[in-house]
Amino acid sequence: MSSSSDPAVPTDDVVTRTGRVLRCAVSSGARHGALDFDRMRAVTAALRVPEPDVGAVLLAGEGPHFCVGADVGALAAADPGAADPGPAVRALAGELHEFVRAVVEVPLPVVAAVRGWAAGAGMSLVVAADIAVAGVSTRVRPAYPAIGLSPDGGLSWTLPRAVGAARARHILLTDRVLDAAEALALGLVATVVPDDEVVERALALAQRLADGPTRALGRTKRLLRAADRGLAAQLDAEADAIAESAADPEGREGIAAFRERRPPRFPVGPEPSDRGARQV
Repeated sequence: MSSSSDPAVPTDDVVTRTGRVLRCAVSSGARHGALDFDRMRAVTAALRVPEPDVGAVLLAGEGPHFCVGADVGALAAADPGAADPGPAVRALAGELHEFVRAVVEVPLPVVAAVRGWAAGAGMSLVVAADIAVAGVSTRVRPAYPAIGLSPDGGLSWTLPRAVGAARARHILLTDRVLDAAEALALGLVATVVPDDEVVERALALAQRLADGPTRALGRTKRLLRAADRGLAAQLDAEADAIAESAADPEGREGIAAFRERRPPRFPVGPEPSDRGARQV
């Protein structure tokens, strides 16, 4: 696990652009990977109203860790004179939850470059992202029991749906640390690559998605997130979404290519290079 910041992740700006990919720094290298609430607010705002030509989002940490959770010092200082810190912590959790909502609701694929530790709110963001790329040294941990807290960031809802209720109970109640292989086996990350390639590979994947049928991918994401509403409602939602997609320029082009028996415009199939990677 490297101890230095990766120059591929900008340190001056929280939200930057690489082509059609919106790159968002979710934690501060100066704070050893802690979630920075000022940065979080900036990323939330950018995800709420993405620029029209943005096709995908990349979440990454500035330093050697993706995100080790909220700064416990900031939590303690939220209202230092209060006998009951609950209201101040509740307010901070509300801001985190607006961030998670933005990640889930942005109509674009969200790729997480999960290098180093993803703990507490960092784990919540990994599970909330659409696709996570991890390094061989990545570690994922709830971390809430260690400071006497219950989880936030949607983890009590997203984790059971990702790994099953029994596994989620085990992980959350025992504060289990998952290594990269376990996170891959459980489906919390989609691929594991060498540590020094995490950001590069995650960015390449985000760029590939950004070059795809972004409106259709956004609808696919929306359908997947609402899949527990029941089959009948999901079938209706799928019918509406595919009709919307067919009416888009993307869909019309895809249908025309199929009819004319020519290659589709958008990339399909496995990623071009899986060298050194393990995937679900």
